[in-house]
This record gives sequence, C-alpha cells and structure tokens, in this order.
Amino acid sequence: MVSLAVISLVALIIVIIVSCISTRNIGVMALGVALVIGHYLGGIKVDDILKGYPTSLFIMLAGTTFLFAIAQINGTLEKVTKYVIKGIKGKVVLLPWLLFFIGLVIGAAGPGPTVTAALLAPTVMLLAKELGISPLLLAVMAGNGGHAGGMSPIAIGGIITTGLTAKLGLTDLSVIIWLNNVLVHFGTSIVAFFVFGGMKLMRKQNAGESSVLANLRVEPFTREQKLTLAGLLIYIVAVIGFKMDIGLGAFLVGMILIFLKVADEDKAIKAMPWGAILMVTGVTVMITLMTKVGGIDLFAGLIAIFSTAGSISFVTGVVSGIISAFASTTGVILATFIPMAPILLQKVGAPPQELLPLISAIVSCGFVVDMSPLSTSGAIYLANAHASEDKSKLFKNMLVWGLSMAFVGAAIAWVAFSLLRIP
Repeated sequence: MVSLAVISLVALIIVIIVSCISTRNIGVMALGVALVIGHYLGGIKVDDILKGYPTSLFIMLAGTTFLFAIAQINGTLEKVTKYVIKGIKGKVVLLPWLLFFIGLVIGAAGPGPTVTAALLAPTVMLLAKELGISPLLLAVMAGNGGHAGGMSPIAIGGIITTGLTAKLGLTDLSVIIWLNNVLVHFGTSIVAFFVFGGMKLMRKQNAGESSVLANLRVEPFTREQKLTLAGLLIYIVAVIGFKMDIGLGAFLVGMILIFLKVADEDKAIKAMPWGAILMVTGVTVMITLMTKVGGIDLFAGLIAIFSTAGSISFVTGVVSGIISAFASTTGVILATFIPMAPILLQKVGAPPQELLPLISAIVSCGFVVDMSPLSTSGAIYLANAHASEDKSKLFKNMLVWGLSMAFVGAAIAWVAFSLLRIP
C-alpha cells in the first residue's frame, strides 16, 4: 500500500505543477489537499490540521500590506520614486544602478517585489524607450533591486522567512539573510549591467546625458502624502529601533492614517494582495502536514541523492531557482524549502553550521530568477514595455535570463556563503 508520505509528496508536486501552468492559487489547492490527505486518508482531526495555520504570519502579512497599500493608492511611493530618478540630473550611465537602489529601498521598506515592480515598471520601461537604453537592462536592474529589498525584516519575504526560521530554532538572523540576498542580487546585477549594454552607456556618457531625466516633472507632495511618509518613517523606526510588533504595529499606523483621511480605507483593503497571503498561509498548512506524515523527509531524500555535504547549497539553490522561475517564491519556495533545510543537511551528513548558508541560498536563488516573464515581477515589466518594443523577443530574452539565474545565482550563493563563509 502506498504510504501517506508518498501520497503527500506526489500531491505537492502536482499542486506546484498546476500553479505553474495555470492561474490557480496554490494556497487554495494546498488547503483542499491537506483536508483530503490529512483527514480523509490519514485520519487526522481537522482541528489538528488547522493547528498548522500560521496565524501570527497572517497578521504580519495583512498588517504590512494594508499599511503600504495606503501609500500605494495615494501615490506616495510613486512620487518618491520620480523624485529620486530626477536627482541624477540626466547622467544616463547612473540610471541602471539608481533603479537598482530605488527598487532595493522601496522593496525593503515593506511593499515587497511585486508592488515595487508595479510602481516602477511604467516609468522604467518608458525611460528605456525615451533614452534608447535596453529595456531588458533597466527592467532587470530595477527588478533585481526590488527582489533584493523583498527580504528585509519588514517586507513580505523577510516576514515569512523569519516565521519559518523561528520554527527551526533560528532567531535574530533576518538581517543577515536579507543582506545575503542583497549580495547575490548585486552580483547578478553586475552581470546584467555588462551583458545588456552597460559598457556602451559608459563609453557614451558625455553624449548620453539626457534632459528627459533632468526635466522629469514631479508634482509636490500633497498633505496626504506627507502624512503617509511621516507614518511610514515612524513605523520603520518603531519596528527596527523599539521592537514594535510588525503586524499589529502596521495596523496601528494604518488606522491612524485612515483617520487622518490620507486614503480610502476600502480601496486600501482591496489593494492588499489577498491572493498572495492565502497562497503563503495555505501552503504552510500543507507543508506542516507533510512534515508530520513524512512527505518532506522523502522530498529531501530525493534532492540529497544528487548532492554531497559540500554541494548541497548549490544543488538546492538550482532546484529552488528553477521551480521559482515558474512558481511563486514566497508561496512555494520559502514555504517548502526552508522547513526542509535541516533535513537536507542530515541526509548528506553536512554539519549544522551549514544551515544558514543553505537557507540563504534557497532564499536568494528563489528571488533572483523572478525576472522570468513567467514570474509576477517579470510579467509586470514585460506588460509595461513600450508599444514599439518587440515583446516576443523581450519575452524570450527575459525567460533565458531568468532560467540562467538559477545556475548563476546558485553559484554566487555557494561561493559566497559556503566557500568564503560570508557573513
């Protein structure tokens, strides 16, 4: 008779494949599958299955996305972006790196990569057309910045990872994992800069100065936007400096901003990424169940077959990257691979101190491929490409870039975290 562990692993693979080739929410599927496997096949009580639902993670995700939805719908984040771009005063060669750091800051402030992409893509792709710069270069640089920032302790990816690593007994590592993620994205951005025309911009710096950037028109901040900026600053300082609860604190600041009438509450709630929240929390329930019935142990064993103690970070990074190119990093990669990390180390006989390098590789490789047009961020930039661009060609180039980053990102992560022991 087929064991429950095998059934749960096959179910997970099917759910991931369906989420890759369709628009079905993997969280919804995971919850339904958890009921069938856990209760109807395994005889586990429904209450015990629901104990795997990450309530604290839900509060953190809902609170932060509500707060930053306010800043998004009233135009605060978009206006900040335009002011910063205007600041380079027409020096085109600086634009790709400026976009990287703008994406990094916005993503790290809380919205995460998807919202950052939605904010930046229209301006980024228009600038590529106006300045005659490769749209792939600007898209990858801005996208990489957003993905690099998306693992900050107050961004969605960072919050999810903090919750998952806490269950593994790892605390106070959120900043280190974030900085490791930034390192990998910075490394791949250097590659992108030189591969997609950075040298050409450097050679033509004098002739490349453009009034498009210097004369970019930006309206002054409104009363509502000034209050929103103040609220975001207070929130970030309170979370980082005074250990205020990330989720409840975000609801508190958001509530105050709503009372100050900086944005419409109904629009802010509707702007929250409910699909992503359901995706992450639903998958967590299924992964928790799989851990109980042995499915995760079985999955780790399959990966370990192709790995050694010295190569486990590289192999796992490649696997997580390839899957992430077609599926959600936050909903699938983080929720599936991080809980599996200690088991992977045991399978190949690697020492416990390899846990941080392995998790850092999983996280960074999961995000670094997300400029694939089959991932959300990549799709947003592709959709915002200028009408005169050959979108078919851009799609193919973005897909090649995204898939290649599974190997390039894994190599960078392996060298940096396993060989050089950074940090």
